[in-house]
Amino acid sequence: MMRTTLTIDDQLLGALRAAAQRDDRAFKDVVNEALRLGLHAMEHPRARPYRLKPASLGLPRPGADLDRALALADRLEDESVAAKLEMRK
Repeated sequence: MMRTTLTIDDQLLGALRAAAQRDDRAFKDVVNEALRLGLHAMEHPRARPYRLKPASLGLPRPGADLDRALALADRLEDESVAAKLEMRK
């Protein structure tokens, strides 16, 4: 263990002393625990929640039956492949 001198903000010092008194613990133990927790939080930050902004895709094509999603996907893929083949001509 090493001794050192730190300059601690008055507000933080008050909170540390209050925590030590409240928990009936030594001030240095409270400071060491706070430093450990703070370092751990810095090294392992919480993941931010994933947020997805919805975007309107418009109305379905006329005649498309959305209850048959796989058939629709197949048809759209076929149209895309056909369009690419037409461009090669």
